[in-house]
Amino acid sequence: MKTNCCSQLLQLLFGLALLLGLAKPDPDPLQDYCVADNSSPQSLFLNGAPPCIDPNRATPSDFATSALSKPGDTRANFAGSNVTLTNTVNLPGLNTMGLTLARIDIEANGFVPPHSHPRASEVTICLKGELVVGFVDTSNRFYTQKLLPGDSFVFPKGLIHFLSNADETLPALAVSGLNSQNPGAQLALLASFPTKPGIPDELLKKAYQMNGLDVARIRRNLGG
Repeated sequence: MKTNCCSQLLQLLFGLALLLGLAKPDPDPLQDYCVADNSSPQSLFLNGAPPCIDPNRATPSDFATSALSKPGDTRANFAGSNVTLTNTVNLPGLNTMGLTLARIDIEANGFVPPHSHPRASEVTICLKGELVVGFVDTSNRFYTQKLLPGDSFVFPKGLIHFLSNADETLPALAVSGLNSQNPGAQLALLASFPTKPGIPDELLKKAYQMNGLDVARIRRNLGG
């Protein structure tokens, strides 16, 4: 009986170790590159990534993009910010590489609301202006820093973080790198209030210590 228990425990530990070893944000590529095939509607999905073109058809332009060269529209939302991402359409050579680049434009006194990336860590470099950035860990400790041009800051995977323009007159610009082809982004407010279908009002009232009028107002302001 004791031998069987030990054997089962070893099998369980081996299985857990195997699962942990396989649990990566993105699988490693098995070839030099996999330039995304964007020529026809996607019908085959390989862990969310499009299929590859014949490597012999790859050109230098597949590995270059100007998608991040132009400022984004910071007037399109209440936060006064815009995030422009690279993807397999505007940068086909990015496919299966396990990374994403982002341009972050923030107008004067604007901000990128608290959010998280479930599949990626992020490193941000301030290029212009003054940024105040920060994240909260799972023990509710808050880490924040002011960034000047050339300064960098890293946000750990899955933790809620934000970026804010500390200048009330001039815009700010930053670029970020994330270690996933599809990092995902979940805004804390949008994950609670304007969901479809909506989270029950009673639960939101208890969780956020507010009344029904507050819940309705926030939902309305966020487009819910």
